[in-house]
Amino acid sequence: MKYEMLYLIDSAMAEEAREALIAKFEETVKGLGGTVVSTDKWGVKKLAYPINYKSDAFYVLMTFEADGSAIKELDRIAGITDGVMRRMITKAN
Repeated sequence: MKYEMLYLIDSAMAEEAREALIAKFEETVKGLGGTVVSTDKWGVKKLAYPINYKSDAFYVLMTFEADGSAIKELDRIAGITDGVMRRMITKAN
């Protein structure tokens, strides 16, 4: 199955830390038996509404292929990772 994960990283995070976080999610997908198709860094964008009193975030869209069981674990890891403000995993066509 092909999935997309859009996640928002705190824009105040240092660039090296942000790149490490992006690499961490790619490694997580590979570790769960999936393959990363692409990682699209959209950059800092204004949020529709404030999250934790912040008005902007760094957007990243990762497209990957994995089993349904891997999705639950990826979502759990993203949920407990510092610096990730929001995440959403959807099925891609």
